[in-house]
Amino acid sequence: MTSTTNWPAVVLLLVFGVSACSQATPASMSSEADIEVAGEPLTVWVADEPIERRQGLMGVDRFPPDIDGMLFVYESERSTTFSMFNTPMALDIWWFDSDGVLVGSAEMEPCFAKPCTSYRSPGPIESVLETPRGRYDFRPGVGLSTIDSS
Repeated sequence: MTSTTNWPAVVLLLVFGVSACSQATPASMSSEADIEVAGEPLTVWVADEPIERRQGLMGVDRFPPDIDGMLFVYESERSTTFSMFNTPMALDIWWFDSDGVLVGSAEMEPCFAKPCTSYRSPGPIESVLETPRGRYDFRPGVGLSTIDSS
């Protein structure tokens, strides 16, 4: 019995199958943490290395059910700017100072062609939280803390 394979159809199916799949985890992401913001417990991906912070949520169109956002952590306070280039989901961004106090936030829109809108921190910050748009309503002055899992 001879088997024939319609290779163009197989390749087309693979292309459509791969493009329909969403990236669930950023390629450079290796760690998670349990945090609390205004008493709300969250499980987040942690971007604390330069390559992880540069990659951010590019190419990620949704968080898995057990992840609430991404926390960007810096070694020291700094002003910073975020962009939504190649980030397909709308996000809220929350800026925290070195004491873990929320000092500002913004709603960010997906962007697929440069130039994209820049979202600048309202001053020196030490950590930044990105969450799905509209999921949380944190107010300036609330605190961010880590949850001891031991």
